[in-house]
Order: sequence, then structure tokens, then C-alpha cells
Amino acid sequence: MRNAGAAEAQPTPQGRRAHANHSSLNTLTRRRLITVSNRLPITVSTDCDRLTVKRSVGGLATGLRRIHGAEAGIWIGWPGQFGDVSPDQDEDAMRQLARLHSIPVRLSSREVSVFYEDISNAVLWPVFHDRIDRLPLRVVGWDTYESVNQRYADAVVEHWKPGDVIWVHDYQLLRVPLLIRNRIPEATIGFFLHIPFPNPEIYFTLPVRKWLVEGMLGADLIGFHTRRYRGHFTAALRRLFGISTDASTREFLYQGRNVGIGVFPMGIDAAHFAEQATQREVSVVEVDQPGVRLLVGVDRLDYSKGIERRLLSVQRLFATHPEWRERLRFVQVAVPSRGEVPAYQRLRTEIEGLVGRINGEFGTPSWTPIHYIHRPVSLTTLLWLYRSADVMLVTPVRDGMNLVAKEFVASRSDEDGVLILSEFAGAAEQLVDACVVNPYDVDGVAETIHDALNMEASERRSRMRQLRLQVFEHDVYRWADEFMAALSKS
Repeated sequence: MRNAGAAEAQPTPQGRRAHANHSSLNTLTRRRLITVSNRLPITVSTDCDRLTVKRSVGGLATGLRRIHGAEAGIWIGWPGQFGDVSPDQDEDAMRQLARLHSIPVRLSSREVSVFYEDISNAVLWPVFHDRIDRLPLRVVGWDTYESVNQRYADAVVEHWKPGDVIWVHDYQLLRVPLLIRNRIPEATIGFFLHIPFPNPEIYFTLPVRKWLVEGMLGADLIGFHTRRYRGHFTAALRRLFGISTDASTREFLYQGRNVGIGVFPMGIDAAHFAEQATQREVSVVEVDQPGVRLLVGVDRLDYSKGIERRLLSVQRLFATHPEWRERLRFVQVAVPSRGEVPAYQRLRTEIEGLVGRINGEFGTPSWTPIHYIHRPVSLTTLLWLYRSADVMLVTPVRDGMNLVAKEFVASRSDEDGVLILSEFAGAAEQLVDACVVNPYDVDGVAETIHDALNMEASERRSRMRQLRLQVFEHDVYRWADEFMAALSKS
């Protein structure tokens, strides 16, 4: 295992230049941005009987913070449930949200249960990730999905001013662009889908398939992470509406408006990640075994992440290459997600059972093959894992982009380590110097891990240098700027 100390190179000059040279919203349009997402980019905590509201960190929040603040933009979304608070505490939280230019959409417990859990997460999420086997036998609640989407649209209409640019995000709000368009025909509206758009043969299992796409078509520009997802969407357009897009401009005429469809791969704040990685030094004693090589996986606990097949690949590696026994350890972080949903409870049980069986089969008194962490981990621990990993396993069976792969690359200022990446992650279109695998091929992934562990240092560094150039050049700021530049031309 390599040293994860902080004495290595600072973030690459390429990263600094990419960060500095990106234009921002105010130089493109000089127009205020109204961002609309399911949740506000905030964290609510209780301190001495007072609710404290702070900005969150993360991909979307980071990418839009600069342009969101440039022209006093506003952000509309659900603030979460505050729990049992007094009227004074609730009022104080609303004042703090206002200072952060955040407009809350307050949802009842029933609305959260039906709109978010029963429809968005139990129906749309599995269909858009090619898992129709996860669909409930009977789906009810589309009327609630519509009414909640209308609530978001109403908030936009209430705060919109002539000249504002509206950017709606993700699968929870597919109807919002049209609901805004119906009220403000002249508005400039963008929509970005952060998850895959599935093959029409899968998407068409939804009885409301046309109704949902009609909602998206209220936008002037619809953005996707990859060409594949855009292709699936244009195929759905042909079958649902008989619409063909212009091959050169990727535009089409719909109800008297030009609608664009673009590919905008989302990135991360690579320079900041690299800086944090070099400044934080920690030894994670519970997983650190001197002289033992390290595999790492970091995911939310979700069936789209392919954790079970990844574990089977590691099991196969130990079976077919016994020389790695007691010389290699796999650390899998599975951050809890949707723990109240029965399907996720079953997934957790399956994964924990599989970890136990593999450890029982290969473990010794002095060596545990798999260290499984089912809890949130600190940024310090996360960066230590990224910088210590000999091989990073990012093998979802379907993923819109997967920013973990990019975080790993940005953290490796030592230009070492190997990224094994699923061909079914959106990031695979950009990160071509990773070792790209089919996560359904358990034997193939096992052999790729073996080859990665034996890879010559010169090849590791060559691959990582190219990966870092890609991640720094196409960071989250460039993603936001390019989308807004395209929208400003619509």
C-alpha cells in the first residue's frame, strides 16, 4: 500500500487553468438564474435549540454556486423535514434560507412519501436504471407527482422576473418545465437529467411515458450526460411524437419553439478536491494493514451500483489467483440510502451476507479479505481511501455519470493508482484511459483486477496523467458554463 501522506505535488497547473479560464454566467447572459431541484443545497442542523441552515457541498451545489450568486440568483427546492420544531425556530430557519437566496417548497409527510418514495424512487429510478424487475406490481400516485411538480412550478412563477433564466434538474421534476411554460410562455427554461435516459423498450413500460416527455419538452434545452442517453431520448421522441432532430444542430421544432438536446458531461470541482487531498493526512487504522495491497469501492447502497457483482469478482480473484490471499484487502464503503424502502433493506441483507461468506471462505486469523463499511464516512477518510488505493473499483451496472471515479482521479496528485470503470457508467465516455470493464462479467472483472495490480508503474502513471487532464479540463464549472452558454443561445 502506498503512502497517503500530504507531502506530494499540489494540484496540476492544468486544473488551475481550467478552473480560471471558464467563463461564468454573468459574462454569458447577465441574467439572473433560477435553479430548481428536488432538494435545496442546504444542511439543516440543531445547535443550542436553534436551527442552523448552511450551504451543502457536492456536485450540483458546487457547480452552480458561482453562477447562482453572480447575479443574486435564487434556488427553489424542498428544505427537508425540520422535525419537531417551534414556530419561532421554523420562522428563524425561513429567514436563514432567505439570506441564502433559497426558496423552500414545503411538502407534507404524505407528499414526500408518495411523490419522492413511491414514484420518484420506486418507479422512475428503477426504470431509468434498466431495472424494471424492481417495479411494484401496481403503481399509484401520479396525481401526487403532478401536484408536487405544480408546487415547484408555482414557486418559479411567483419569483420569476422578465429576463430570468430557469434551470430545472432531474427525474423528480420531469413535469416542471411544461408547467412553467404554460404559465410563462416567453420564459427561457433549461432542463438537465442527472440519471440515464433508458432505451425506449424499457422506458415504454411506463404507462405515463408520453406525459413525462411532454413535461421535459417545456424546456428550450434538454441536457444529458452522454450521447447514449441523448440517443435513447431522441428515439423515444420519434416513436412518441414522430419528431426527428436535426443531425447537425440537435434541434427540433415543437409547438412553434426550437428545442435543443445537448450532451454536457458533469464534472467535479477537481482543483478543490486535489487541494483537499494534499492537505489532509490521516491513517485509517481499522483498514490499514502494512504490506497489504488495497482495493477500494465507494458507493451509495443502491442496486444500480453493482456492489454484489463486484464482491463476486473479488471472490473469484481470490479463487483463481490464490497468490493474492493475505496480500490484498478490499474496502467497500456503502453509504446508507433509502433505508426505509424494503428493496434497499433486502439489498443490504444480501450484501452483508455475501461479505460474510467471502470472509468466511478466505479469511485467516490475521487477515480479513473484505472490510465492509455501511455508514457515512468523513471527507478525510474518503480522501485517504482514494489516495491509498492501489486499484479503485467503480463498477455500477448503470449510472448516469458517477462522480466517485472523477474524485478518485482528482485526488491522485501522485499520478498513481488504477481506475477500473464500468462501461455502463456515463463517465466511461470521458475516462477512456481507465480499465473499462463489463460489470456483468464476473470473471473478466476479476482478471482485470489481477492485471491492474500487476500493471507496470510507467503504465499506471501514463494512464493517470491522461485521466487527470480530462478531469481537470472538464470540471463542474465547465459543465455549468457550457450548459448556460447553450441555453443563452436558445
